[in-house]
Amino acid sequence: MSSLTDLTDLREAIDVVIGVDTHVATHAAAVVDARTGAVLEQITVEATAEGYAELVEFADAHAVLRMWAIEGTGSHGAGLTRHLSTLEEVVIELDRPVRAKRRNGAKSDPLDAVRAAREALARPRLGTPRAGHDRQALAVLVAVRRSAVQAAADARRQLFSLIMITPEPLRARFRGANGMGLVRIAASLRVQASWDIETTITVTALRSLARRIKDLTDEAEVHEKAIAQIVRDWRPDLLAQPGVGPITAAIVLCAWSHPGRVHSEAAFAMLAGVAPIPANSGQTTTRWRLNRYGDRQLNRALHTIALSRARYDDRTRGYIERRTSQGKTTREARRCLKRYIARDLYRLLENPPRTA
Repeated sequence: MSSLTDLTDLREAIDVVIGVDTHVATHAAAVVDARTGAVLEQITVEATAEGYAELVEFADAHAVLRMWAIEGTGSHGAGLTRHLSTLEEVVIELDRPVRAKRRNGAKSDPLDAVRAAREALARPRLGTPRAGHDRQALAVLVAVRRSAVQAAADARRQLFSLIMITPEPLRARFRGANGMGLVRIAASLRVQASWDIETTITVTALRSLARRIKDLTDEAEVHEKAIAQIVRDWRPDLLAQPGVGPITAAIVLCAWSHPGRVHSEAAFAMLAGVAPIPANSGQTTTRWRLNRYGDRQLNRALHTIALSRARYDDRTRGYIERRTSQGKTTREARRCLKRYIARDLYRLLENPPRTA
C-alpha cells in the first residue's frame, strides 16, 4: 500500500475503513465501505487482549485492504493501537468529535464509530498515531515530572502562607530566608513540650510540608536525569541547539514523535500554536490573530527556548532588535521568533545529521 501521506483518495488503496470509538471498558467498531460510505457491519468488544483479537477476526471477515480510524490512540485506544501495530495494520488517529458536528446532536458509540470511519474518508491528510518506545517513555517521564513539579510548587505556596500566620516567636526564625531556605528551616523545626496546641500543630504542619517539598523535588530531579539520558541517546542533536535543554527537547520530541507524522513545518507550527492566524476582513489585509490552539505544552517549550535565546544568543538578540526597529513590539518580535524556531526544529527533526 502507498504511504498515507502520498494518497489523495483512500478509495484508490483500500476497500473498507474500520472506525473505532474507544472507551475504558469497551470499543465500538463499524466497517464502512470506502467507495460508497455504506455501513457494512458493526460490533462492540471488550477493551482487552481477547477483545482486540475478536475485533481483528471481525475485520478479516470483510476485507484484506483496510484501514483503521481510531479515536484516542494515545488514551483509551492505546492498547488496541499497539495490538494492531504488531500486526502491521494501517492505523490513523482521529480527534474526539466536536458535538456540534454530530448529526442533530445524536450520540451513541456505534454512531461515533461510523462517524470516525467516514471522517477518515473525508480527510485530505491523515495522521498516524504517535510512536511508542523512546517517545512513549519520554511522554510518561515528562508527565510524572510535571506532576511532581506542580505539586512541589503548591506545597511551597502553602508553606509560605502558613509561615505568614505562624505565631511570632516561631515566625522570627524564618526572617531573611527565602526559597529552599524556608524549606530547610521548616524541616529542622522540633516540637517542644511547652508549646500550646496552636504552635505545636503549626510546627507539625510546617515540617510535613517541608518533607513533602523535598521528596517531590528529589523525585523531579530523578525524572529529569532519566529524561536527559533518553534524549541524549535518541536525538543528541537537539541538545546542541541554542536554548534547548532536556525538558524542552523531550516535549518537542513527544509532540513530533517520528518522521512523516507531521507533514510540513507549517503544520508543526500550527501544532505548536505559533502559526499566526489571519484576521482580515474587507480592505483590511494585514491583521493577524494570536493562535491559542495546538499543543500548549509544545507552545510553552518553544516560548522557553525563545526566552533563553533572547538572553544568551547574539543572533537572536540581533533578530529581535531588527524586528523592533521595523515597528514591532518586543512581544510581537518574540512571536515571530517562536515561529522560526518551530521551523528550524522541524527541519532538524525530519532531517537528522548523518553520523560517520
